[in-house]
Amino acid sequence: MSLWTSADIAAAVSGAASADFAASRVAFDSREVEPGSLFIALRGETTDGHRFLDQAFEQGAAGAIVSVDTAHPHVRVANTMAALNDLGREARARTDARIIGVTGSVGKTGTKEALFACLDRQAPGCAHRSVKSYNNHTGVPLSLARMPAASRFGVFEMGMNHAGELTELAALVRPHVAIVTAIAPAHTAFFKDESAIADAKGEIFSGLQPGGTAIVPFDSPHRGRLIAAAEPYAERIVTFGLDRDADVHPLERMRTGLGGTFVTARVGERELSFTLSQPGEHWVSNAMAILAAVDAVGADLAQAGLALAEIGGLAGRGARFRAEVPGGTALVIDESYNANPSSMRATLKVLAAEPAKRRLAVLGEMRELGVRSAEYHAALADPIDEAGISRAILVGEGMAPLATALEGRVDFVHVADAAEAREALVADLAADDAVLIKGSNAIGLASVVAALAGNN
Repeated sequence: MSLWTSADIAAAVSGAASADFAASRVAFDSREVEPGSLFIALRGETTDGHRFLDQAFEQGAAGAIVSVDTAHPHVRVANTMAALNDLGREARARTDARIIGVTGSVGKTGTKEALFACLDRQAPGCAHRSVKSYNNHTGVPLSLARMPAASRFGVFEMGMNHAGELTELAALVRPHVAIVTAIAPAHTAFFKDESAIADAKGEIFSGLQPGGTAIVPFDSPHRGRLIAAAEPYAERIVTFGLDRDADVHPLERMRTGLGGTFVTARVGERELSFTLSQPGEHWVSNAMAILAAVDAVGADLAQAGLALAEIGGLAGRGARFRAEVPGGTALVIDESYNANPSSMRATLKVLAAEPAKRRLAVLGEMRELGVRSAEYHAALADPIDEAGISRAILVGEGMAPLATALEGRVDFVHVADAAEAREALVADLAADDAVLIKGSNAIGLASVVAALAGNN
């Protein structure tokens, strides 16, 4: 079935179609083009999608949105970026789906994926979500444009690193439910303090539709600011967290033998018991936000509980595997996609709970922390010590303050880059070890994970 016809596209973007065609998917990266795709040729600072038109059609593109002449089937517009936004708006306008928007300093991708799993379980094939981390000014309209008109649920991740960005994204998504997962020091290079980050995250509520629900972290010191940001737009404000005063909270929780958590949660006036497959207290908190959202869109909580028992870790965000090492295997926890002080602490606690002969950590520097970067890095010394880390491999120049703070406390080595980290880890990793690999994506620790994955 077609997602877009050339006539629909032309009407949505105020363009002119050169031919009749139908597209079953949408892409602006030529490497993602598959048979039946609509390829949107975006112009960027360093490249121009029009250069890849031939490649896109060789890969099976059905048509393209362009701003120059081409012999390929297309819809021509004056500005392809504006057309992408228009296509996203039309996709949002033509659906009756219940829409959930997710933002936060940490946990938003995992929460988005788990929400999708919960909703897809009760409406198979009729739930839609943004893929990967397509959460910015290009990724959000692309994710909207990919949403089938017949969808019953849509879950969209929205990110930002400057004030005002979420206001624009929320106006595109127009959610019925908006979640802020947590506020933490992330992108602090662009904000004066955490309160400013909270204000920027609170912009998501400005897009709420009439009758909408705002879901706010009760345990956050910025709860009041977020509630104040939501009040002008939300008919209902629901808090979640580990504190029993939150509207949605765990009554009981117990670690399972497989590393997850058995939880009994209160959701309003109801109770739900379920097993959460993902380890860590931060995931218990995420699960409370997920249940609040599932309830807010009128979906089934019991089905959500079953889905939460089955979700697996995402590559770069908690995926686990066992790597072959001399004498046996070692557990690898892949958190290589991103890092900030809050998520570092949370995942070190997860590592601390792992039964292992030794616990190792490969930790890459945290980017975009501004003038307090040295302070934030050095402050990880206590969580590393408390986690019982046998050896830490610190990666990148930004880790120098942490190296100084760890002197005499924990065995560590400080290396320049991911390649040196890989060599140091492979030389040391042994049977029955557990290793956490975490750092900002730009450090490239995914290559360390890939090297170990080749031995699983």
